[in-house]
Amino acid sequence: MTTPRHKRGFRVPSGILCLLVIFLLFGYLGVKMGTANMLNTIMHTAHDLLLNTVFYLMAICVITGALGKIFVEFGVVRLLEKLLRPLMKPLFNLPGVASLGAVVTFLSDNPAIISLSQDKRFASYFKKYQYISLTNFGTAFGMGLLVIVFMIGQGYFIEPLVGFVGAMVGCVVSTRLMQRSVLKAYPNFRHEPAVVEQFEEKEEIIEYKKPLFQRILDSLLDGGKTGVDVGLAIIPGVLIISTLVMILTFGPSESGAYTGAAYEGTALLPLLAGKVSFIFEWLFGFEDPHLVAFPITALGAVGAALGLIPEFAASGWIDGNAIAVFTAIGMCWSGYLSTHTAMLDTLGYRSLTSKAIGAHTIGGLVAAVTAHWLYLLIMLI
Repeated sequence: MTTPRHKRGFRVPSGILCLLVIFLLFGYLGVKMGTANMLNTIMHTAHDLLLNTVFYLMAICVITGALGKIFVEFGVVRLLEKLLRPLMKPLFNLPGVASLGAVVTFLSDNPAIISLSQDKRFASYFKKYQYISLTNFGTAFGMGLLVIVFMIGQGYFIEPLVGFVGAMVGCVVSTRLMQRSVLKAYPNFRHEPAVVEQFEEKEEIIEYKKPLFQRILDSLLDGGKTGVDVGLAIIPGVLIISTLVMILTFGPSESGAYTGAAYEGTALLPLLAGKVSFIFEWLFGFEDPHLVAFPITALGAVGAALGLIPEFAASGWIDGNAIAVFTAIGMCWSGYLSTHTAMLDTLGYRSLTSKAIGAHTIGGLVAAVTAHWLYLLIMLI
């Protein structure tokens, strides 16, 4: 039955809303910076990020991709998976095979857990509520190797490890909160298997016919190609999100005027963060309000968030505590707002997206707070 026109609620067309947001954003930037300066700053910032940040991140992706493929080829991944198995049940309430998901996402990216979960043999070990929580579990380890290697490349060694521990704690919180939310909505999922088929666990025996040198060379090249794909995938996030965040984070030139140079902006984010700076200082230990830009960017793309760090360091805002917190929240969140919907849609549980996002938001905050206080404890020792 068709609803009478006079009874239908008034809805603003999405196109009008889109134009309104665009006009408000660029109108604000244009009035503050000047239209010509705004456009020049956007182009110069994106260009500098592409040359000096994206290609650096891509190089790390290629190296870590090659290393990850070597680990797979020579059984390191399988060894790590066996070592981590005993931790899965007590920490994450997941079967031991979930450790494989942690390793593959750590070496690559969030969606790797979905590719793995499509394997019915792998999925057969899980109950439905555990299977759904793999989205949160895998995301907390996504791009972990890239994040840690990048932080080490900035000259920090202990701090990224502290951040890794924080990310682990955040992962436990996120995964268990998601499981609790799923069981609250669907109590029957506690006992229902993820897949109906049952499989016998068999020890995989692989016979290698290639010479050792050929295996090494193929692994390095194949892994490097995968790294190139990941490096290309982070370009839009770094150029679009980081450019926007930087314009809202940094201020005008040293003279106080806008010149259209790269990394100039309106300093809106630190202004807003400064109003509640005591919260960020107590929770994360941030001594400068500009640092809040990192977790905001990590919501959408961790690669884009990493792109902020060189400029933060050049401005003198970075310290060891910030690196530990950035590592924890960068690993744990790793762009979950842009991936959770697609990941749960692939698993067939799109309706639970809001629960997954809510649980992971809390998990990321816990990861950052844990890293901060753990870092302070280590400094006292």
